[in-house]
Amino acid sequence: MPRAVIALGSNIAPAKEHIDRAIKALSAAGTVKEVAPYIISKPEGYSHQEDFINTVLILSTPFQPMPLLKKLKALEKELGRKPSFTNGPRVIDLDILFYDDLVLFEDDPQYHLFLPHPRLHEREFVLKPLSYLLPDYVHPKLGKPVYRLYRELMKKKGAPTCRIL
Repeated sequence: MPRAVIALGSNIAPAKEHIDRAIKALSAAGTVKEVAPYIISKPEGYSHQEDFINTVLILSTPFQPMPLLKKLKALEKELGRKPSFTNGPRVIDLDILFYDDLVLFEDDPQYHLFLPHPRLHEREFVLKPLSYLLPDYVHPKLGKPVYRLYRELMKKKGAPTCRIL
Protein backbone atom coordinates (compact mmCIF):
# COMPACT_ATOMS: atom_id res chain seq x y z
CA MET A 1 0.00 0.00 0.00
CA PRO A 2 1.33 3.51 -0.77
CA ARG A 3 2.89 5.56 2.01
CA ALA A 4 2.01 9.21 2.44
CA VAL A 5 3.77 11.57 4.84
CA ILE A 6 1.29 14.06 6.30
CA ALA A 7 2.02 17.30 8.18
CA LEU A 8 -0.44 18.40 10.88
CA GLY A 9 -0.70 21.79 12.53
CA SER A 10 -3.04 23.72 14.84
CA ASN A 11 -2.91 26.98 16.78
CA ILE A 12 -6.45 27.36 18.08
CA ALA A 13 -6.88 26.12 21.64
CA PRO A 14 -6.83 23.33 22.56
CA ALA A 15 -4.32 22.82 19.73
CA LYS A 16 -2.80 19.56 20.99
CA GLU A 17 -6.25 18.01 21.30
CA HIS A 18 -7.08 19.12 17.74
CA ILE A 19 -3.94 17.34 16.51
CA ASP A 20 -4.82 14.22 18.55
CA ARG A 21 -8.34 14.18 17.05
CA ALA A 22 -6.96 14.63 13.54
CA ILE A 23 -4.61 11.67 13.99
CA LYS A 24 -7.56 9.50 15.03
CA ALA A 25 -9.69 10.83 12.15
CA LEU A 26 -6.97 9.93 9.65
CA SER A 27 -7.94 6.28 10.11
CA ALA A 28 -10.65 7.12 7.53
CA ALA A 29 -7.85 7.61 4.99
CA GLY A 30 -5.65 4.64 5.90
CA THR A 31 -3.49 3.35 8.74
CA VAL A 32 -1.33 5.67 10.80
CA LYS A 33 2.02 3.89 11.04
CA GLU A 34 4.14 6.32 13.02
CA VAL A 35 3.85 9.82 14.51
CA ALA A 36 6.74 12.22 15.12
CA PRO A 37 7.12 14.19 18.37
CA TYR A 38 4.90 17.27 18.63
CA ILE A 39 6.68 20.59 18.37
CA ILE A 40 5.79 24.20 19.13
CA SER A 41 6.54 26.76 16.42
CA LYS A 42 6.09 30.46 15.86
CA PRO A 43 3.57 31.43 13.19
CA GLU A 44 4.93 32.34 9.76
CA GLY A 45 3.48 34.94 7.43
CA TYR A 46 1.06 36.45 9.96
CA SER A 47 2.69 36.79 13.38
CA HIS A 48 -0.25 38.21 15.41
CA GLN A 49 -1.58 34.82 16.46
CA GLU A 50 -0.86 31.98 18.85
CA ASP A 51 2.06 29.58 18.40
CA PHE A 52 1.41 26.38 16.45
CA ILE A 53 1.66 22.78 17.49
CA ASN A 54 2.91 20.66 14.61
CA THR A 55 3.78 17.06 13.90
CA VAL A 56 4.27 14.72 10.97
CA LEU A 57 3.04 11.17 10.48
CA ILE A 58 3.30 8.26 8.08
CA LEU A 59 0.00 7.06 6.64
CA SER A 60 -0.39 3.82 4.74
CA THR A 61 -3.27 4.61 2.39
CA PRO A 62 -5.28 3.03 -0.41
CA PHE A 63 -6.05 6.53 -1.79
CA GLN A 64 -4.19 7.96 -4.77
CA PRO A 65 -2.73 11.47 -4.23
CA MET A 66 -5.63 13.72 -5.35
CA PRO A 67 -8.36 11.64 -3.67
CA LEU A 68 -6.19 11.64 -0.53
CA LEU A 69 -5.87 15.44 -0.65
CA LYS A 70 -9.65 15.74 -1.00
CA LYS A 71 -10.11 13.36 1.95
CA LEU A 72 -7.73 15.50 4.06
CA LYS A 73 -9.57 18.70 3.18
CA ALA A 74 -12.91 17.06 4.08
CA LEU A 75 -11.41 15.92 7.41
CA GLU A 76 -10.24 19.50 8.10
CA LYS A 77 -13.84 20.71 7.69
CA GLU A 78 -15.22 17.87 9.84
CA LEU A 79 -12.72 18.80 12.56
CA GLY A 80 -13.84 22.44 12.57
CA ARG A 81 -11.58 24.29 10.15
CA LYS A 82 -13.25 27.42 8.82
CA PRO A 83 -12.17 29.46 5.78
CA SER A 84 -9.73 32.17 6.80
CA PHE A 85 -7.03 34.38 5.32
CA THR A 86 -3.64 33.07 4.14
CA ASN A 87 -1.43 31.98 7.07
CA GLY A 88 -4.20 32.80 9.54
CA PRO A 89 -5.15 30.85 12.67
CA ARG A 90 -6.59 27.39 12.12
CA VAL A 91 -8.11 24.55 14.10
CA ILE A 92 -6.31 22.00 11.92
CA ASP A 93 -4.14 21.97 8.84
CA LEU A 94 -3.35 18.73 7.00
CA ASP A 95 -0.82 18.69 4.15
CA ILE A 96 0.69 15.89 2.09
CA LEU A 97 4.48 16.23 2.21
CA PHE A 98 5.45 13.09 0.33
CA TYR A 99 3.58 10.27 -1.38
CA ASP A 100 6.06 7.42 -1.77
CA ASP A 101 8.77 8.84 -4.05
CA LEU A 102 6.33 10.52 -6.38
CA VAL A 103 7.09 13.84 -8.05
CA LEU A 104 3.79 15.23 -9.30
CA PHE A 105 1.74 18.27 -10.12
CA GLU A 106 -1.98 17.60 -10.41
CA ASP A 107 -4.56 20.25 -11.08
CA ASP A 108 -8.21 19.88 -10.18
CA PRO A 109 -11.08 22.41 -10.20
CA GLN A 110 -10.81 22.58 -6.38
CA TYR A 111 -7.14 21.97 -5.57
CA HIS A 112 -3.58 22.14 -6.87
CA LEU A 113 -1.41 19.27 -5.67
CA PHE A 114 2.38 19.44 -5.73
CA LEU A 115 4.39 16.43 -4.57
CA PRO A 116 6.64 16.63 -2.74
CA HIS A 117 5.25 19.65 -0.93
CA PRO A 118 7.01 22.59 -2.63
CA ARG A 119 8.06 24.49 0.53
CA LEU A 120 8.78 21.73 3.03
CA HIS A 121 12.55 22.29 2.79
CA GLU A 122 12.02 25.93 3.90
CA ARG A 123 9.98 25.11 7.00
CA GLU A 124 11.58 24.24 10.29
CA PHE A 125 8.18 23.25 11.74
CA VAL A 126 8.01 20.50 9.09
CA LEU A 127 11.67 19.44 8.90
CA LYS A 128 12.20 19.17 12.67
CA PRO A 129 9.51 16.52 13.31
CA LEU A 130 10.23 14.92 9.93
CA SER A 131 13.88 14.52 10.90
CA TYR A 132 12.80 12.46 13.94
CA LEU A 133 10.59 10.24 11.81
CA LEU A 134 12.46 9.85 8.50
CA PRO A 135 15.96 11.36 8.83
CA ASP A 136 17.45 9.32 5.98
CA TYR A 137 14.53 9.64 3.56
CA VAL A 138 15.83 11.26 0.37
CA HIS A 139 13.69 14.07 -1.01
CA PRO A 140 12.77 12.77 -4.48
CA LYS A 141 13.18 16.15 -6.17
CA LEU A 142 16.07 17.71 -4.21
CA GLY A 143 18.06 14.48 -3.88
CA LYS A 144 19.01 15.15 -0.25
CA PRO A 145 18.08 13.29 2.93
CA VAL A 146 15.73 15.02 5.38
CA TYR A 147 18.42 15.39 8.08
CA ARG A 148 20.61 17.29 5.58
CA LEU A 149 17.74 19.57 4.51
CA TYR A 150 17.12 20.35 8.19
CA ARG A 151 20.80 21.00 8.86
CA GLU A 152 21.05 23.30 5.80
CA LEU A 153 17.95 25.23 6.88
CA MET A 154 19.38 25.70 10.39
CA LYS A 155 22.65 27.04 8.93
CA LYS A 156 20.65 29.54 6.91
CA LYS A 157 18.28 30.54 9.76
CA GLY A 158 20.73 30.45 12.62
CA ALA A 159 19.30 29.12 15.86
CA PRO A 160 16.28 26.77 15.84
CA THR A 161 12.97 28.45 16.68
CA CYS A 162 10.90 25.28 17.17
CA ARG A 163 10.97 23.15 20.30
CA ILE A 164 9.60 19.79 21.26
CA LEU A 165 6.35 19.97 23.25
